[in-house]
Amino acid sequence: MKQSRQENLIYLAVWSLLFVAPLLSLYVRTVSDANLVFDWAEVFVVWRHLAVFFVLFLVHNFLLAPLLIHGRKRVVYFSIVTLVLVAFTLYQCNNRPQDRGHIRRRPPIERMDEHGQAPMEHREGHRQPPMEQMGRHRKQPFDKYGRPHDQHRPDMPPPIIGEHDLLAILVLFLMFGANLGIKAYFRSREDRVRLAELEKRNLEQQLEYLRYQINPHFFMNTLNNIHALVDIDPAKAQETIVELSKMMRFVLYEGDKRGVPLTKELEFIRTYIKLMRLRYTDKVRITLDLPSEVPDSTIPPLMLISFVENAFKHGVSYQRESFIEVKIQVDGKSLYFSCRNSKADVSNEEKGGVGLVNVRKRLDLLFGNQYTLHISDDADAYSVELNIPLS
Repeated sequence: MKQSRQENLIYLAVWSLLFVAPLLSLYVRTVSDANLVFDWAEVFVVWRHLAVFFVLFLVHNFLLAPLLIHGRKRVVYFSIVTLVLVAFTLYQCNNRPQDRGHIRRRPPIERMDEHGQAPMEHREGHRQPPMEQMGRHRKQPFDKYGRPHDQHRPDMPPPIIGEHDLLAILVLFLMFGANLGIKAYFRSREDRVRLAELEKRNLEQQLEYLRYQINPHFFMNTLNNIHALVDIDPAKAQETIVELSKMMRFVLYEGDKRGVPLTKELEFIRTYIKLMRLRYTDKVRITLDLPSEVPDSTIPPLMLISFVENAFKHGVSYQRESFIEVKIQVDGKSLYFSCRNSKADVSNEEKGGVGLVNVRKRLDLLFGNQYTLHISDDADAYSVELNIPLS
C-alpha cells in the first residue's frame, strides 16, 4: 500500500535531523573551544555509520514492515528481521573501527615565563618523572610491561561483541520498532476513515431505501382520496389533481436530498392538508398552525408528513365529529412538531403500512440521540410530539 504524505514527512524530518546533528555538534564545539579545528573527516565518519542505518531503514520500511502491517505475514517478517539483525551484528564485528578518531587541536603556542625563558618541562636537561611515579601520581596501577591494567594485552583477542556493537544493535532494533509503530498508527487511522466512509454509504443506502418506501405509501393514500372525490365531486377531484401535481414536483425534485429548505417542507404540509380538506365535510375540524417567520434552515424531506398522514388515516370518523390539530414551532435551531387527532371507531389502517416505522428509523439514523419523540395513545385521542435539530 502507498504511504501517506504525512508518514513520509515524519521520516524525512527525523533523518534530516540525524544527518545535520554531527555538523551542528562539531560546529558548537569548535566555536566554544579555540583549540579545536573543524574536521570534515569526523563528520564523514559519523555519516558513514548513519548511512548503514538509513539503508536498513529503507529496506525495513518499504519491504519488511508491509509484510507485517498490511500482509499479516508474521512468520516471514520475524524470520527476515532476525536474519537482518544477525547480518548487521557480523558487519559490526568485522568492521569495528580501530581508531575512533579525534578532533584535531591546534598546536600549542610556546609560552615564556616572566624571565623570558621556556617553561620548566621544555628546558634542556629537565627530567620527566619515571613511569612508576606517574602511575602513583595518577593513582592508576601499571602492569609489568608499563601499560595500564585497563588496556588489553597484545596476546589477548578482542571481545567478539563490544559495548559499541551492542549499542548499535539496540539502536537498530529500536529503529525497526519505531517504524512499525508509525506504520501501525497510520494504518489504523486509514481503517477508521475507511470504516466511517462505509458507515456513511450504508446510512445513505438505508435512507434511500426508506424514502422509496415512504413515497409510494404516501401516493397510494392520496390516489385513494382522488378516487373517492371523482364520484362525490368531480370539480374537487380536478382541484385535487392540481394540488397533487405540486406535491409530486416536491417529491421528485426535493425528496432525494439529505435536506430541503424548511419553507418548502412547510409548504408541502400546507398543500397536503388543503388537499385533504377538499374530501371531508365540516364534521372534521382541521387546524394548522405554522410559524409566520421561518428561519433559513433545512430539514430532511418528508419527515413530518407521515405523522399528518397517519392522523387523517386513523383520526377521521364518518359517524361522529372528528378533529386534527397540527402545530409547528421553530425555536432557534430546534423544530417542535405536534399532531393531535381524534380516534375513529373503526381503524382505517391498511395492512402493510410502513409510514411511522420508517420515520422512526430515519430519525434514529439521522439524529441519533439528538431528537425526542413522544407518542400518547389515549382512549379518545392520539398525539405525537417531536423535537428535532435544524441544520
